[in-house]
Amino acid sequence: MAKVMLRENDQGQVLFYVAKKDMEEIIETLEFDSEEKWGGEVGLTNGETWFIAPGPKKLPDEVNAKRLSLG
Repeated sequence: MAKVMLRENDQGQVLFYVAKKDMEEIIETLEFDSEEKWGGEVGLTNGETWFIAPGPKKLPDEVNAKRLSLG
């Protein structure tokens, strides 16, 4: 598990930042994408897949995420 910062950029894209790795990517795909249920498996621009526990969309936010696959 890693602490991940989530925030929206000026274009409305969600940025996924892992401080320990100094990695910032854009979330390209989401398993759940509604205001009430947001998250699940997320695909990043570098090809990695991570899991964020689904919950209400609240940005900016700091969450625990688990890497499922490398890019």
